[in-house]
Amino acid sequence: MHGCDSEAEQQIARLLRTARSKLDLSVAFLSRIDENSRTLQAVDSALPSLQAGYSGPRDSGFCLAVVEGRLPRVLTDARDHAEAVRLHPDDLPQIRSHISVPVVLSDGEVYGTFCAFGLTTDPEVTDRDVLVVEILAEAAAMVVEPQVRLDQQHAAISDRLAPVLAAGGPPVVLQPIVSLCTGARIGAEALSRFPAGWERSPDVVFDEAHSIGQGDRLELLALSRAAGLLDQVTGYVSMNVSPQTLMTPGCAELLAALPLDRVLLELSEHDPVHDYGALARVLAPLRERGMRLAIDDVGAGFSSLRHIVMAAPDVIKLDRSIISGVDSDPILAKLAQSLVEFAHSFGACVIAEGVETAGEYALLRSLGVDGGQGWFFGAPAPAEALVDLGVVLAAPPAPASQPA
Repeated sequence: MHGCDSEAEQQIARLLRTARSKLDLSVAFLSRIDENSRTLQAVDSALPSLQAGYSGPRDSGFCLAVVEGRLPRVLTDARDHAEAVRLHPDDLPQIRSHISVPVVLSDGEVYGTFCAFGLTTDPEVTDRDVLVVEILAEAAAMVVEPQVRLDQQHAAISDRLAPVLAAGGPPVVLQPIVSLCTGARIGAEALSRFPAGWERSPDVVFDEAHSIGQGDRLELLALSRAAGLLDQVTGYVSMNVSPQTLMTPGCAELLAALPLDRVLLELSEHDPVHDYGALARVLAPLRERGMRLAIDDVGAGFSSLRHIVMAAPDVIKLDRSIISGVDSDPILAKLAQSLVEFAHSFGACVIAEGVETAGEYALLRSLGVDGGQGWFFGAPAPAEALVDLGVVLAAPPAPASQPA
């Protein structure tokens, strides 16, 4: 259970109050049994000494014994059962009436137990009372399962990322960015790469890292790897960072140490900016030293224009959803033309992402797009494969059509 006032905790608290009220016992609690311990996750108790967080070894107390069938679900008087006497916690008053039901998740996993017990002054429990607790245990299982699944998901992400973080970040490759006017390579985008077996795109991996509080660390390691390539290639290197990570002191320190006139910093259109004023204050000293700012993925969503207006970028990068098939789709061509005119109106350059065909290249060049990036110009590759590319294209073919 997480957060002292979460809705899930409030629901569990109501279930425990119901158990105590219906059974007229001193204590009701929800336990969690894991590989090593048994912990009381939530408690409704008349005993000040017994509160949530009370814990012991996995096999201590009655919980695991009930799950494994070594104790019955209902004990009219725990003093009459040798196993209960053996397992009775030394730091608790003598338990008399005891009723316990396993809390089972939808896949059959046993989460723990839903229990209630009484002292010598409390009434006895009977087999009929177990029906009440079974219903409450089923309800508790439905309440705790979403958090259990989220915890498992986060643990899997953490395990997956651990070797990458320990290695100093993901490998970084470079994809050439060329001038559509001359065909010469003018820069390259640094792209993080993760194991293919993960079956996750880099943006998903970074999102998952942020979900477990490791996103800033992973991004900074990737930025550091990208920065290390500046000495290996000519032209500028385009580096991606989320607004969240950009606002961290570690990011500002890393960027400040770079030759910023050779850095193009990309902010994704997908990432929300909650405080453009604070963002501008972080960027100002960096841009004064020559760093250029790009808005990435323009056209992929609905926040592009606000990003552009508020951040006043030097470069906008057209998302591949606009570029793919632009030479055969008049609507895409007109949209690309409008974005080019818009960007040029305030002095920004335009780079098209995902250029894959000669026809797309030719049309984009005719529209005045400044730069291009995509498989037509070169696949992402190690820095050493990029060094001697020089002029990578001959003159483009004439465009098949022009937007109206």
